[in-house]
This record gives sequence, structure tokens and C-alpha cells, in this order.
Amino acid sequence: MSNTEFPDDELRHEQEFIDGLYARVDALRGDTEASVADALAQGDKPMQARLERDILVAERSGLLAALNAVDGSLCFGRIDLTSGDSHHIGRIGLRADDADRTPILIDWRADVARPFYLATGHTPLGLRRRRHISTDGRTVTALHDEILDLGDRERTGHEDPSGDAVLLAALDAARTGRMHDIVQTIQAEQDRIIRAPHRGVLVVEGGPGTGKTAVALHRAAFLLYEHRELLAKRAVLIVGPNPAFLGYIGEVLPSLGETGVLLATVGELFPGVKATAQDTPEAAAVKGRAEMADVLAAVVRDRQALPDPVVAIEHDREILMLDEGLVAVARERTRDTKLPHNVAREHFEGHILNTLTELYAERIGTDPYDGSSLLDAADHTQIRDELAENPEVWAAIDRLWPRLTPQRLVADFLAAPEGYLDAADAAAVRRPVTRAWTVADVPLLDEAAELLGEDDRLARARAEREREQRVAYAQGVLDVSYASRTFEFEDKEEDDPEASEVLSAHDIIDAERFAERHEEDDHRSAAERAAADRTWAFGHIIVDEAQELSPMAWRLLMRRSPTRSMTLVGDPVQTAEAAGVGSWRDILEPFVGDRWEHTRLGVNYRTPAEIMELAAAVVRAEDPGFEPPSSVRSTGVKPWVREAAAGALPDAVAEAVAELTPAEGRLAVIAPRDLHRRLAARLDGVTAGEEPDLTRTVVLLDPRQAKGLEFDSVLVVEPARYGTSDLYVALTRATQRLGVLHTGRLPAGLPAA
Repeated sequence: MSNTEFPDDELRHEQEFIDGLYARVDALRGDTEASVADALAQGDKPMQARLERDILVAERSGLLAALNAVDGSLCFGRIDLTSGDSHHIGRIGLRADDADRTPILIDWRADVARPFYLATGHTPLGLRRRRHISTDGRTVTALHDEILDLGDRERTGHEDPSGDAVLLAALDAARTGRMHDIVQTIQAEQDRIIRAPHRGVLVVEGGPGTGKTAVALHRAAFLLYEHRELLAKRAVLIVGPNPAFLGYIGEVLPSLGETGVLLATVGELFPGVKATAQDTPEAAAVKGRAEMADVLAAVVRDRQALPDPVVAIEHDREILMLDEGLVAVARERTRDTKLPHNVAREHFEGHILNTLTELYAERIGTDPYDGSSLLDAADHTQIRDELAENPEVWAAIDRLWPRLTPQRLVADFLAAPEGYLDAADAAAVRRPVTRAWTVADVPLLDEAAELLGEDDRLARARAEREREQRVAYAQGVLDVSYASRTFEFEDKEEDDPEASEVLSAHDIIDAERFAERHEEDDHRSAAERAAADRTWAFGHIIVDEAQELSPMAWRLLMRRSPTRSMTLVGDPVQTAEAAGVGSWRDILEPFVGDRWEHTRLGVNYRTPAEIMELAAAVVRAEDPGFEPPSSVRSTGVKPWVREAAAGALPDAVAEAVAELTPAEGRLAVIAPRDLHRRLAARLDGVTAGEEPDLTRTVVLLDPRQAKGLEFDSVLVVEPARYGTSDLYVALTRATQRLGVLHTGRLPAGLPAA
């Protein structure tokens, strides 16, 4: 229990409640840790193995993650109903140990908690009072009460007339470089989206600072709560624009006790490939076009070759000729199966072997007088089997219908794209075979994998050999056990006639079942299995900055969501990628027609009105009708725009950073990538790299890396070098202060100093 002195009974009551909750959580933690320690102390290895599996399951189910994440605001609210009942609301649910399992703390996702987010004085939803509980660790620091039943005369002294104190405190708090959950401050428009029915495609559009990302993450947590059984098996995929963004949001769902989620960029969605190289905007645009699916299909068809002019195969001192006509028939019959290239190869092999069998049989088995066949069906079968042992036959098949990997197919195409693309597009995408993969390559690899399929005959044969080895080993173990038992009881039978009736392992289990029991179990979570399986079908997919994805990237994602259960969040105004689709209809119509819902967030919680006014002016210079989201607050601090001498830019940046760096929180310098090394050299502790450490006080980013992030202060360098979308993103990252430095002209809409 806390020893803090409280000035009134309300604070004391809430502190006692919080102390009781933490005592319960600590007991649950202690029970888990104690049971682990006691069991491991037994020294029984099988028991340890079972226990470790159980612990792993518990960790990945979210139970232990939830218990370990409650050092923050475990309980953040209370609702008092007009009926006289009260409920405390928190990030996890807890029940009493009584027979009725009485709820003590209500999970924020439960239906009974929803009025905490939706009730208003006009629509109180049965509430008399809503209380926000602020805590520092385990200590209650403040209460904020909203009176929803205006006829209720009871007052506590903690009334918040505006009802916005907790929200504004959260908005003004210093940033840490990591996103926090918003369970304490979810607004009504956000709650409706978070709890939207789990069906179809939901598009959530909103400008900077409207909380799109936070809403998407909390929707993931809500869906995992509502549809636990389904989504625990299939997992949820969250796709972000870059690794820095994924690091920024990475702690939100674990803090809510949810671990059944895979976070990835598009460049990480082809197992075994990590996209590290950069494309030019022109190359990314070409690779992202929907037409690339037809291009790759043509590349695959061209690898299904015809002889030029013939393929000669020596067999048993005879030369067999496969000419273009014979192979063309085999190729067309194989294509008619509509199977992927590698899977269809088995059919092509069969056609070629049959063709060669007929050629050879005709050569050696025809009566020279009447032309009749001297061979029966058994002879043909024997010839076919002998041809199947001929290496020259398989060398010919490999040339005519080769086994292909997605990596080899795409690499070869990009090394020589002429003939498939026009001259300008071919020049844009051409690159050496040995070059590293880019993000735009990954959807091409995925498309190639669909076209090629996987001939799993070799894998199945290898697995069968391994199974046979396990069975043989198990049989050996059983035989040793049986021999040992026989030897042991031969000596005992004279003294104890019943000794021979004792069953051994050999009597109750055969080798195959014994081998199966010792096969290695897969203890990976659904998210871990999904990350390693290109064909995994996710229960739900959430895409952040969805407007930036190319048509080819959408083909990849739609394969991973056959049920089309998706939440897409983004802002077409912020589309910056050359391959980005931008229009929601253009994105979705090829896959779901008009079967999707659209909603919009219109309130800017991050960006102060002064900064938003400056950013909106930049967009209005290009689109006079543009209307930005409405900011909920004004700080009174106007952004500034300054000019610096071209040669003195690094010094000017260093001076501006010293001026803007907050006492607490984070500052971002957003500058063109080619300036990063020069600027980093003048900024203490700042490094220029691909994946910035967002927990540092000052970080250096380019506009694309800044997408989805927020900082207390932002310095934008050389704004004229950005496109309108990139500049709009850069100008709207700050929660407090904004500065702009330039050495030449300013973009339209940005006022000079």
C-alpha cells in the first residue's frame, strides 16, 4: 500500500483501489515465477521441457506480456452510472477470486467500457460521471471528473469543466521517440473506427495528427480481443512505410498485452529477402505498375523454350531427335493445365518421356515388312523407365522447361529488360544481377513466386527419407528394449512365472508411432510462422500510409488477405512515392469493386494551429480548395522561416538546433538525404544512417523517413527541394515548435522571413 498523504477522500479511495490492483497483479506474476522456479528445481528434464513449452505459450498468448506491461497506467478511468453502479476502466481486465468471478477492472475494449469514450452531456449513455485517473507509476497524481448528469448536485472538487485536461496534457507531454497507447484519451470519432465491425475493407482517411496510426493499432488490439480464437490462429499483419516507423510504434501493442501481430514493411514480406538497396523514383514507378504482372508472365513463358532447331539425345546407341513441333505439342499440353511453371514441369516431363518412348519404340520395334509394332505395353513401360534414367533426357528437359526460382527469374529480367519494356522504362530498371534487392523488387518476387509455384517433389522425397530414418532409429531403440527385457526376464521366470507377462514398450507401440512422438514440435507463434511463410493468409491486415503503395504491392497484400479483411489508413494529400496509387478507388476497385467503406478523421490532435496554418498554405498554393484537419489547440508559438548563406548552412543548422532543442523530448532535423553527412558532422551525437535511433534527443531524417512520426520540435532544411507532399509531411511533424532554414528560393506558399 502507498504511504502517500492525500488531501481528500477521493484521491485516497482511488489510491487504495490502485494499490489493490497492483497487489493482485504482483501476486499473479509471483505465482507464475514461483511455479516456474519450483518446477525447474525438480531437475526432471521432461518436466522442464513441458514447462518451457507452457511458458512459451503463455508469453505468446499475451498473458504474461499484459502482466509485465502494467507498470504504467493500469487503471485510468472510472464511470459512475445513474443506476448507482461504478466500473473502473483499465488496459487489461481483472476479476475477483470469488465464485462469481466478479469484474474488478474492466478491459477498455469491453462493451461496458464504451461509454467512457462516447458519453457526452447531450448523450450520457447512462453515465452520471466520468473520471480520468492520472498516475505516475503506481501513485495517483490527479483526478479529472466530468459531470454528465447535470441534475446530479454531488461534487468532488476534481471537476474538469472542459473535460479536455487529460487530452491536452497528453498532447503537450514531451515525446520519447516511441509511440504510446491512447487508451486513456481515445476520442469518440476514433472509438467508432476502432470498434467498427470486423468485415471487409475499411478505409480510414485523415490528415496529419488525426491519430490514424494510433487508431489502427488500437483497432488491431480490439479485433484481437473480440475475435481472439480466429486471429490467434491467423495473426494480424501491420504494414508500415519504413523500419524507423515500425520501431516507433513497436511498443504499443505489447503494452496492451497483444503479441499476435506481425509488423513489417512491404520490403520484408518475402521470406529470405531483405530489401536494402534504393531505387530511383523512375525505377520504383516502373516496377510498381500493375502491368508488371503481365510482363513477368511473359518472362516465364519465354523460359518455356523450343529447340533451335532440334535437341539430340543419345540413348542405347540410338540418336533421338526432339524437334520444334514435338516439343511445342508437349509445351501446349502442359500450359493447358493452367498450373504454375514449376508445378507444371512434372506434366512436361511426362509428355517428353512419352514422346521419346514412342520415337525409340518406333526405331527398334517396328516390323520392317508390314510396319506393325513388335513391342507390347510392358516393353513400352520398360523403355520409358530406361529413358527416365538417362542424364541426357533430364539435361534436355532442364533446357526446355527449367526449374526456376523467383530470385533468379526477377534478377535475370532486371539485368536484361529489353524486349519486355520500352527503351526508357528498360533503362530505368536495368541493373546488375548481383545488386541487392530494393523494396520495389519484393512485389515482383512475390508475383514471380505465384507464377512459378513450387515443385515440392524433392522436398517430399527428402521428408520421406528423414521419416524413414526416424522410424528405423525408433525400431532400433525398441529392438534394444525388447532384447534387454527378454534377457532380464529369462533369469526371473524360474522364480516368478508372472514376470514374463509384464508389457514393454515393444508390446504397446510400434516404431512409426514412437518416431512420431519424438518429432520436433513447432512452438512458434502464429506471427512467427506467418513471417516465414509467403503463402500465409492473415486474419486481418492493417496498412499505414496506404496511399503510398504501388499496384504491385497491393497484389502482394491481397494474396495475404483472401478474405479481404483489412483496415487501410492514410491521406492521399501526403502521397509522395512515384508508384503510389493515392486514390482509394483506384487501389481497391481491382480487388473488391465497390465493397469497401470509407471514413474520415477530421481533428488534428498533434499539430498546433500556428504550424498547421503554415503547412496548409503550402498545399493551397497547388490546390486552393484544400482544407486541412482542424487543430484542437494553439500554443501561441509561431513557426519561423530563415535564410542562411549556402556555405554556412551546417553552422546555421547547428545554431537552430541549439535554439529549438526542448528541455525534455525530441527534435528532428528533416533535410535532403545528400546533406545528412555534412549536417551530422556539426551536430553532437547525431549520426547519418538508414535507420535513425528515434530515442535520441536529436535525430536526422529525410521527409520519407519522417512519415508517421512526431517530435516536440522540428527543423526543416531546404524546403524548396521537396515535393509538395513531402514538404507537407515535414512541416506537420512538430507538436510544439517549427523552424525552417533555406539557402535559396522558397516553395510557393511558404512565406519569407
